[in-house]
Amino acid sequence: MNIKNNKILILDFGSQFTQLIARRVREAGVYCEVWPWDVDFKLIEEFSPKGLILSGGPESVHLDDGPKVEAKIFELAIPVFGICYGMQAIAHHFGGTVIPSDEKEFGYAKVDLTGQSQLLDGIFDEKQGQLEVWMSHGDKIDVMPAGFHVTSSSATAPVTSFENVDASIFGIQFHAEVEHTTQGRKIFERFLFDICNCDKLWKTDNIIETHITNIKQKAGNDKVLLGLSGGVDSSVVAALLHQAIGDNLVCVFVDTGLLRYKEGDQVMQTMADGMDINVIRVNAQQMYYDALAGVSDPEQKRKIIGGLFIDIFEEEARKLENVKWLAQGTIYPDVIESAASKTGKSHVIKSHHNVGGLPDDLELELLEPLRDLFKDEVRKMGVALGLPKAMVYRHPFPGPGLGVRILGEVKQKYAEILARADHIFISELIKWDLYDKTSQAFAVFLPIKSVGVVGDARRYEYVITLRAVETIDFMTAKWARLPYDFLELVSRRIINEIDKVSRVVYDISSKPPATIEWE
Repeated sequence: MNIKNNKILILDFGSQFTQLIARRVREAGVYCEVWPWDVDFKLIEEFSPKGLILSGGPESVHLDDGPKVEAKIFELAIPVFGICYGMQAIAHHFGGTVIPSDEKEFGYAKVDLTGQSQLLDGIFDEKQGQLEVWMSHGDKIDVMPAGFHVTSSSATAPVTSFENVDASIFGIQFHAEVEHTTQGRKIFERFLFDICNCDKLWKTDNIIETHITNIKQKAGNDKVLLGLSGGVDSSVVAALLHQAIGDNLVCVFVDTGLLRYKEGDQVMQTMADGMDINVIRVNAQQMYYDALAGVSDPEQKRKIIGGLFIDIFEEEARKLENVKWLAQGTIYPDVIESAASKTGKSHVIKSHHNVGGLPDDLELELLEPLRDLFKDEVRKMGVALGLPKAMVYRHPFPGPGLGVRILGEVKQKYAEILARADHIFISELIKWDLYDKTSQAFAVFLPIKSVGVVGDARRYEYVITLRAVETIDFMTAKWARLPYDFLELVSRRIINEIDKVSRVVYDISSKPPATIEWE
């Protein structure tokens, strides 16, 4: 069984929601990939999708330099589904007119179904014939293209969806991929299963089975080296590789001294003791503290932490014999974000390397078994492979660890104070059933001293900041409204249990204008 036989191709016009489209498709049980809108048409033909989805985007199709739809995609005889800019690009291509809106729509809206619709019939919210949706557009369709009919409209936009059933082309002005469009999943399922006739093959058990088969075919009896960080991605890679190749997997875990509270021991207990994976632990805490002494600039700290990891990892790798492969925890969002459009229209967010900069003379081939999976798929795989759910569903943790949650210079005593404070904060979040209701929560060490009073004694010690946010995509975030009683308890525990802290504050900055992390 080839679980990628039924597949959808998403052409990305630069929307911040494109990855959400892909996640909705995969959640429904269908494999999909995201490619730049201007990818070579021959590659689309070779990919042979059962349907195409055109994403939204920040441009205006009526401008000369606005991205346009490749005409040949409509000759593939497969369904096409345009979302927001994708719909406008379809309208423009077939001779319709798109103009700037007098009244722009951003946020919640209601649309009324106005005509028979293969895509939307029978899908509605509380009131039949009406959908609650999320809009984000400044242009609108003014003149409909020939052969298409309007299927819904809103108070400010006469065309919020259309379709040409004979050509199997559909468009919606709203964003069905975001949670605010309450029937969004049903709309995607209608397109995938009733219109594209896809099968539900993209399931966790099938994914694991396929990946294990692929790893066995690729690596054979070769030894594979993995840099184990203790994070979700590398831990799932380790569990997957261990199931596929057993003792031929060798993991190197570098304990930097900048991990969560007692995390080094937890990694060894879970991976080495619990799963019988071959893990080499390198206790490099003092090396990191020495290398970071006197360094305050965040970017310099990142470079030192990353560079030292590479040096240590390389040294350990050279001690091993007959290693042929280097495994990395690269996941699909890293691949998408690192891929630039050939015309530069797609905005590159970052370049990603889990273990970058290793010298070529190690002569290791790269193995990235998770590079086609989203984070939520990786987490589900981890649980299915036997990793503790509490580990797999932990909040994000930065690559440099506590090194960028200690403001300014990193010292051992600062790291120890912060790790303990962070542990108190997280453990109480779990006890109060608040951990899963926040998207990310952590403590930050401020290298300033504040006066406090403990008993009859004056205490002049450091300040800890607590940070907790709620977000869907981490591109924007609002500070979490945690209960006052909870915050009071956490503050009291930190000050009472850590004698080097005299004050605890709570960060109520949202993103934007602030970032989630402090450095």
